[in-house]
Amino acid sequence: NPLRRIAIPAFGPSLLFGLGEGAILPVVPLTARELGATVPEAALIVALIGAGAMVGNIPASILTMRHGERRVIVFAALGAALALLLCGLTHKLAIFALGAFVIGIAQSVFSLARQSFMAEAVPIHYRARAMSMLGGMMRVGLFIGPFMAALAIHRWGIASAYGVGVVALLVAAVVSARLPNLEHVQHAGAADRPAPTRVAWRTVLRDHRHVFLTLGVGVMLVAAVRAARQAVIPLWADHLGLDASTASLIYGIAGGVEMLIFYPAGFVMDRKGRRWVAIPSLLIMAVALLLTPLTQGMTTLLLAASALGFGNGIGSGLIMTLGADHSPRNARAQFLGLWRLMTDIGAASGPALLSALTAMLSLGVGVAAIGVLALGAAWQLAYWIPRLSGQGSGSGPDMPKP
Repeated sequence: NPLRRIAIPAFGPSLLFGLGEGAILPVVPLTARELGATVPEAALIVALIGAGAMVGNIPASILTMRHGERRVIVFAALGAALALLLCGLTHKLAIFALGAFVIGIAQSVFSLARQSFMAEAVPIHYRARAMSMLGGMMRVGLFIGPFMAALAIHRWGIASAYGVGVVALLVAAVVSARLPNLEHVQHAGAADRPAPTRVAWRTVLRDHRHVFLTLGVGVMLVAAVRAARQAVIPLWADHLGLDASTASLIYGIAGGVEMLIFYPAGFVMDRKGRRWVAIPSLLIMAVALLLTPLTQGMTTLLLAASALGFGNGIGSGLIMTLGADHSPRNARAQFLGLWRLMTDIGAASGPALLSALTAMLSLGVGVAAIGVLALGAAWQLAYWIPRLSGQGSGSGPDMPKP
């Protein structure tokens, strides 16, 4: 199995990067408040991480194209560690905000480079499993990180959470340095494909505009639904009058359900096709979101949250897989940079839509609207993901002939 040959150096850094990020995400707003930020300012600093990720997509693709995936992955992990160290040691709010922004940029660089590496290193018929593992390992790390940080904070204080993150990211850099060179792991047939060259951005946009305007819009909707869903459960729990510990428990159980099924989802995508996972994933999330406003207590909300976690979990790696499927090998980094930019725009739009509808109408209407958005995403993917029976992939330049 080609995944086993590169499992630890390829998937280990994703787990460790997620752990490092998960360790500090819960304490970023608390640290900002300690440094004198108001509540809106603290929320803005949290948003800077997402803004950094969005801004970092194009530079990430340029770095990957010029310096190669392995070097860029190591560089991104070290950069994130330095940013976390800065956040943990500074006593100035402006420097802390800068550190948060750099964390987002490093996350974007790391994610794009590892996606590009796996797209090249893994045979096409293992691609969805590889991408699902990448996404799943990151989620496992994000799940474990807060617990490790909580233990450190209990003993040494809030700044120690950043120490946990720094250690995890430094180890991620060391493990990433053991990634094999792509020429040593490329699968059969790679030698027959054109070598990567520098292609103008406008050329990539022009040549692949149909994909960006069709399937790209679909993944933007998926990203919007996924981002908004993270706010739905705690907000509705608060609406029902549940305490913070109960809301956290429900959120944690839903996250656990999500983590259990990422590999089977990739297996199905490889064997049956991307549509077999993409459409059920969005439909399940749509139903769960539409039912959430009807829940009236902990038990019913837990059921809805678990269904939401299941739907999102089976779609793990979907966006990365579709991006890799359609990216041309001679301009993979540029294509993936634009692809990730579109998904980040979608991810920023989802919570904004939820917030706007809640302010204008009600939280229930806002949650239901995100459910309708999920139905729209399911339709978009169902229409535009190529129907290649048994191929398990899209119609990008790397796809086998049916």
